[in-house]
Amino acid sequence: MAKIPRNFRLLEELEKGEKGIGDGSCSYGLEDGDDIMMSHWNGTVIGPGHTVHENRIYSLKITCGDNYPDEPPVIQFISRVNLPFVSQTDGKVDVTKLPVLAHWNRNSTMETVLVEIRREMASFNNRKLPQPPEGSTF
Repeated sequence: MAKIPRNFRLLEELEKGEKGIGDGSCSYGLEDGDDIMMSHWNGTVIGPGHTVHENRIYSLKITCGDNYPDEPPVIQFISRVNLPFVSQTDGKVDVTKLPVLAHWNRNSTMETVLVEIRREMASFNNRKLPQPPEGSTF
């Protein structure tokens, strides 16, 4: 089977991101519409209900390197958050600690990463973790 080129794949993701994902709890789009390499993206995750994250809006930076989608994107929280897979120094997501990134394959997308992050926020171990003040950033 032919491999879809990086830019075709990213155009596909851009189109999907602009339409919105499912219930609107996660979204993403290009940071700059003039970024012809489509490397720099913004993501948003709305905290899941019945958790300490409820009603919080988390902003993230997503960087798709030259080898995306063969290699996972770099994910970095702009909004401060206390989660075991997020560095408390700079907000970067540790690839080895988030399963969707640790077991990355070409079929994974920015959407699958954001949905997985939201799912992790709602998990038993993370749903009650004390969080930094709302609105604080890295």
